[in-house]
Amino acid sequence: MSKPVVEVKHVSKNFIRGEVEFTVLDDVSLEAREREILCIVGPSGCGKSTLLRMIDGLDHPTKGEILFRGEPINAPNPKISIIFQTFALLPWKTVLDNVQFGLEMHGMPKDRRKEIAMKFIRIVGLEGFENSYPKELSGGMKQRVGIARALATDPDVLLMDEPFSALDALTADTLRREVLEAWSDPSIPPDTIIMVTHLVQEAVFMADRIIVMSPRPGRIIGEVKVELERPRNVKSQEFFELQDEVTSMISQNRLR
Repeated sequence: MSKPVVEVKHVSKNFIRGEVEFTVLDDVSLEAREREILCIVGPSGCGKSTLLRMIDGLDHPTKGEILFRGEPINAPNPKISIIFQTFALLPWKTVLDNVQFGLEMHGMPKDRRKEIAMKFIRIVGLEGFENSYPKELSGGMKQRVGIARALATDPDVLLMDEPFSALDALTADTLRREVLEAWSDPSIPPDTIIMVTHLVQEAVFMADRIIVMSPRPGRIIGEVKVELERPRNVKSQEFFELQDEVTSMISQNRLR
């Protein structure tokens, strides 16, 4: 078994709203390993996105700790990138400027960051649109910009927060397959993907392992290994059985 890249150790997260304190995550522990896609599924409000933000260093646990290669995550790390559901592009910047934004923040010289940005613009199929602005792009193209921006910083870990949920079904399916194709190429980052989704079929299609969470406060109620060969046949009996196993875990816990 490969070494863990990210370790979440007994993490709980509380929020205060007015005078009321409530728990979003309760004693969550998990690992994400080298050359692995880990998907986290569960009902809305169970803390999936909050957990992803803490792994990215954008928020912090109330209890417990999160480690990247054995070191505590206390702030955003350049070796961890995130793709958001809502694209999060800077509307006043071109595609090229959006993709190279992270490299610019890290102080990379202009010529070098343009070279890297153009490489990933080509990888995601947006060559010829580098001077376009977000308002001129379709939803799928905007998310391709987000993917290129995340990959341009050469991350070890890519976090994906429901990255396809704002897209139409055909575009979402295309992008899932393109992400898997890029991940299978060792010359393209990242080594590890941690993805949050509310779609069980998407998790079974993408993941090597699926972490199943309970309703709020989010706790881990199960783990399912997905050992189907890629590319996966979503109409196969084995695929349906895994999908049903995960769905049943979520449904049974909702009824308790």
